[in-house]
Amino acid sequence: MEKKYFSLGSVENSRLVRIIQIIFGVICFAVAIFWLIFNARSLKADGTLWITIIFLSGFGFYQIWSGLGFATRFIEINSDKIRLKKNIILPVLDIPAVDIQKIELFPFNLIFYLKTKKRILLRFGTTYHDTNEKIKDEILIFSELNSINLELKEEKI
Repeated sequence: MEKKYFSLGSVENSRLVRIIQIIFGVICFAVAIFWLIFNARSLKADGTLWITIIFLSGFGFYQIWSGLGFATRFIEINSDKIRLKKNIILPVLDIPAVDIQKIELFPFNLIFYLKTKKRILLRFGTTYHDTNEKIKDEILIFSELNSINLELKEEKI
């Protein structure tokens, strides 16, 4: 089985979009520093300036982080392990097939039960239905190759 990569978010951005994100992030940081320097005397009196500075700094950080490619969410299925990045801030999870006890496959999410009694939940979402189906098919193949118990579950409302 060859390596299969699936993006869990929007379609990959082009180089131009990433450069614009980085530039916009730097501009947000610059405006936050400008507010900090030129309004330093009144920061004690007005809490909204702190909120503005924190928001601009956080948004600038996110834009730079995303522009550098660290905010992409994905699942990568190999023959012997699954690499999963389900959060834009947390690091990639490497899940070896030997550590997986069971997989439960729902219409809109996937749960990996590890032998250490830990559960890893992956929510698909409703926007990219075709990609979700491809991921489910590859998980089925992965579980058959590695003799992992796979349960298909229906969610009842």
